[in-house]
Amino acid sequence: MAGVVERMARAGHPPLDRLTPEEAKASYEKGAGVLEVPKPELARVEDFSIEARDGHAIPARLYAPSVDALPALMYFHGGGFTVGNIRTHDTLCRVLSLKSGCAVVSVDYRLAPAYKFPTASNDAWDAFAFLAREGGRVGVDPRRLAVGGDSAGGTLAAVCAILARDAGLPLALQMLIYPGTTAHQNTASHLRHVDGPLLTKSMIDFFFAQYVRTPADRDDWRFAPLLADDVEGVAPAWIGLAECDPVVDEGIAYADKLRAAGVPVDLEIYRGVIHEFIKMGRAIPEALQAQQDAARALREALQP
Repeated sequence: MAGVVERMARAGHPPLDRLTPEEAKASYEKGAGVLEVPKPELARVEDFSIEARDGHAIPARLYAPSVDALPALMYFHGGGFTVGNIRTHDTLCRVLSLKSGCAVVSVDYRLAPAYKFPTASNDAWDAFAFLAREGGRVGVDPRRLAVGGDSAGGTLAAVCAILARDAGLPLALQMLIYPGTTAHQNTASHLRHVDGPLLTKSMIDFFFAQYVRTPADRDDWRFAPLLADDVEGVAPAWIGLAECDPVVDEGIAYADKLRAAGVPVDLEIYRGVIHEFIKMGRAIPEALQAQQDAARALREALQP
């Protein structure tokens, strides 16, 4: 991991927080696949769209290892609600689909700064509600669903799990990969990793400055799921965290909150790795292990 961080520094690319939001989007996409495993081929890879509550067509991509009506994971990419898209997480979604035997539906929710909080949360929920109610239209089994994501996408997945419980929609698993869950970035791990590696305080501040309209937005549980009044009865969770990551403490805190409410939690902390590590399978063995663990959790939850 230290070698990867050193090579990143030698490459000399400016941090995303020193770019404009549009430049940051382009820079993140350009570097997204550099350390990923080869892209698996699948029986089905199909693009479609989901109508949001305001009529916007949310792009989505379905991955499946067969043409059968499979159980499905709805996946939300990371990127601080500001960068990232279906393309930046294409390989990861393919890997999860292939290794789990399940379909994966990746969602291109709208990003800041053009779309502020709570647009991303609304898009995520609208997409999941579509899959739960009309998944048969795109060839998945709506009775066997999971929701997941990394970083900001993990936040959206946690929000969807709470909303699914409230709406009475079936959800077998929430798969949270180093999710953001706090209103304010003041945990011990945030203070310990102010300068990263990779994810720095300046970058987090940059992302959230694009996303929130007012300081009060941070106190909304859809921004910070740790503030949710009640998580009793939400779907079981698989939570994968990186030890050397500003958000590791809030991931542990959310696992504790779920467990205290009686929710089954499988928590894995991968030692010696940093934020984004799960997309570094070409260089980091722990990335391959995390992909295997996440896929196993999906298999066990969706194909018992």
